[in-house]
Amino acid sequence: MQTYESLKRTTWECKYHVVFIPKCRRKVLYQGIRQELETVFRGMAEQWECKAEEGHLMPDHVHILLGVPPKYSVCPT
Repeated sequence: MQTYESLKRTTWECKYHVVFIPKCRRKVLYQGIRQELETVFRGMAEQWECKAEEGHLMPDHVHILLGVPPKYSVCPT
């Protein structure tokens, strides 16, 4: 069952698939900083009123599924 967010006159379900890749795809994410990444990404999502729905950590990149309110958009800059 899908859950939709809603306000008085709107209902939405905005989800963005975001991929975080270190410079030159260095395989450094499994070594020292793996434990810290989850708290950093969840803290950033909470700061922007988003929900980190799902995340996968690979040796050289991170996939994150974010639930975002419609007042925010994803901008590449």
